[in-house]
Amino acid sequence: MIRERRSKEKLQHYYEKFVTTGEIDPNVHPWIAESWKNSRKYGIRPDAPPQMVRLAAEELAARHEESRFAIQYLDDLYLTVRDYFSAYNLSLLLLDRDCYALKNYALPFFQKSTDAVQGARLSERDIGTSSISLAYTRQVPFLLFAPEMWLKEAQTGEACSTPIFVHQEFRYILTIVAAEQSELPYNGMLVLLHSMRCGLENQLALMERLEAKHALLDAMPSAAYYIRPDGQVDYANKLGRQRLIAAGSPDPTEETVALDAVVNNFHHTPLNKGLYGVPSYNKEMTWLMPGKTYEDITTVVPLHQGREISGIAVISTPLEEIRNMAAHAISYKARYSLSSLTGISEIILAAKEKAGRAARGQQHILLQGEPGIGKQRLAHGIHQASPRAAGPLIALHCGDLTPSEMSAELFGTADGLRPGKLELANGGTLFIDEVEKLGMDLAERLLERLREKKGDSGKPLDVRLIAACDSDLKRLTDKGLFCRNLYEILSKTVIRVPALSARREDIPVLAEHILQELAEQHHLPTKKLTQEARELLIGFDWPGNVKQLQETVEKAFFHCQGEVIDKPDLELPVETGPGKAWKEDKAVFVEAWKAAGGNISRLANMLGVSRVTLYRYLHKYGLEKE
Repeated sequence: MIRERRSKEKLQHYYEKFVTTGEIDPNVHPWIAESWKNSRKYGIRPDAPPQMVRLAAEELAARHEESRFAIQYLDDLYLTVRDYFSAYNLSLLLLDRDCYALKNYALPFFQKSTDAVQGARLSERDIGTSSISLAYTRQVPFLLFAPEMWLKEAQTGEACSTPIFVHQEFRYILTIVAAEQSELPYNGMLVLLHSMRCGLENQLALMERLEAKHALLDAMPSAAYYIRPDGQVDYANKLGRQRLIAAGSPDPTEETVALDAVVNNFHHTPLNKGLYGVPSYNKEMTWLMPGKTYEDITTVVPLHQGREISGIAVISTPLEEIRNMAAHAISYKARYSLSSLTGISEIILAAKEKAGRAARGQQHILLQGEPGIGKQRLAHGIHQASPRAAGPLIALHCGDLTPSEMSAELFGTADGLRPGKLELANGGTLFIDEVEKLGMDLAERLLERLREKKGDSGKPLDVRLIAACDSDLKRLTDKGLFCRNLYEILSKTVIRVPALSARREDIPVLAEHILQELAEQHHLPTKKLTQEARELLIGFDWPGNVKQLQETVEKAFFHCQGEVIDKPDLELPVETGPGKAWKEDKAVFVEAWKAAGGNISRLANMLGVSRVTLYRYLHKYGLEKE
């Protein structure tokens, strides 16, 4: 409330009259008169220091965190008006909706230090009449002159307070206090407080909308990015950040990340076209990133600032996630057939032939082989060749999931709002990768559902299980590390997929097949390998198997300018492994672990062993996975 300048001598007389006799002069503002009466009723002595209620340090810190947007805004704003506050001996306070002082800027309030004020409650019950109590009670801005304040120690200057509303909800009180009685520029002080209030309310409303949008984007099963014209990542949601970090890039919230340096095929994708103003909607796109390839449905929308491109907005959803969401609406088919398992060696042909026979049956299947050998592709091929090909194929990658995460993925959430992948696979196939990480309780629960042919919801369940394991599942079962009952139903059909080092004659055939697939996917000319390039690939051990070979060939495909890939165009993985010494020397093992960044999968590829083997050595050396 804007009030005209009053005679301070008269205001002082009205105050002394009430304090002495309890009589209210008719000229006293009615809101102030009511507050004076309340102050006396609460037993607050005007001539004594108030006994204020204070927050514990932990509670104050918690409220600071809850109000971080308001505090950050005022911190920045105060820097711009600090000189004005200093010139007129003003201080600024931010209080929450309970009248607790959250932050005190500039001069002391009521002759108290900053630490004494912050965390103190400054309500009418604590300090009597003040601009704070009137703004709180009346929910309007209010200017209070010095003689009208209840505490005499506070009558050295004027104060003006205003409530702060966000989306029509009362949140804070903002107060400007004059430390001394002087000829203040009241209009300037009121304008300043009003400007601060409007700015703070708008900022808080904006930040809450942004926080809600960020929460929505982080909850999406899609990677979202805002990319500047120079290729720098200006924003990434949760999945987008996870992908960048997994590719070896820093967190884009902490350091600058150039997307064109992370995505190997950037210049052949809709991302690059978007920076030239060409939009793409729901296009199938392969993201070739270090250590991982993503198959997504991607939308790229160019953003404009006038006539210039200011960046691109990108939404990219994993195909697997889309399939999971659509599993009940439409049955989707496997992406690969058994014929896509490329090779001419006798052992791979025998594995394919056995897979074809197993596909026609109804028994559950166990696939065994080293990481990166193509067990998932084989599972797709078996599903497509089976009588269940018209049904869904749902994949569960146990990987580094915690038991609770694995349970939610497999059986659904406890509230029933999200179905589990076991029920999503009804009428089709459930592929469980790294099944050896399935705990005993979950394995027994899965086995019970398969035997009873009923899901957790009680609905009929008809699912074929294809499980993949990187190591010897029988040995793990014999050691009591895997559920024997589940192993027994899986072991009736076991298909062992050979390592790439055991079928070197397949390496050039696989490489040519990968080149052909890349050319078809990206509508580019086919590229060929020279004999020297073939020999280089054949001579390498490929501890990461087909996956590692594919990454190497993909990189050469996009980096080679011509249509022929020669030996210099191939960048083989660096072989910096410690040989076999790590099996006996803890120091050598620790160095290798550090070189792999503590990543078990990466270390397994470096050493050419399974993850289970690495966990055994971690236990042997008394180490724990970070």
